[in-house]
Amino acid sequence: MPRSTPKHKVVLSDDQRAELERVTRQSSIGVARKRWATILLLADEAHPEGQRTDAYIAAQVQVSVRQLERIRKKFVQGGMDRTLTRATRRDAGVPQVLDGQAEAHLVTLCCSDPPTGRERWTLQLLCDELVRLQVVTHVCPETVRTCLKKAMPASLTGGPGFPGF
Repeated sequence: MPRSTPKHKVVLSDDQRAELERVTRQSSIGVARKRWATILLLADEAHPEGQRTDAYIAAQVQVSVRQLERIRKKFVQGGMDRTLTRATRRDAGVPQVLDGQAEAHLVTLCCSDPPTGRERWTLQLLCDELVRLQVVTHVCPETVRTCLKKAMPASLTGGPGFPGF
């Protein structure tokens, strides 16, 4: 069943066309950016050689028609600069829960003897102990697991007293 989404029409000015052609000729540019510029050039409704179908453009640039529609929509809604640059990650400014000092505390704790009545440290016990020692305000077991996986050599993680991860 064909999609009923409205087609966003790309109409480039002469300046925009010149900029996009310059981008496609650059050799020291990312493949994705060059591909997006090519898509915009081929999708231009006012192209001197006439309009091209989505299937033709998708085949030329080797992308899906759906991706072509998304790029066209991004251009119409946000302009050329937004289309040719990758969006920054939403979590790019989120600080890590376990910084270098907290990681050192965690590794030291993991190498110490487990609490009385326990045979070994569990991830949850390590989390609770880090909070109790006020190294962090809160931490989840998955954060502790990934930190230990990165910090501890594989030869050490299988020994007694270490949580299985």
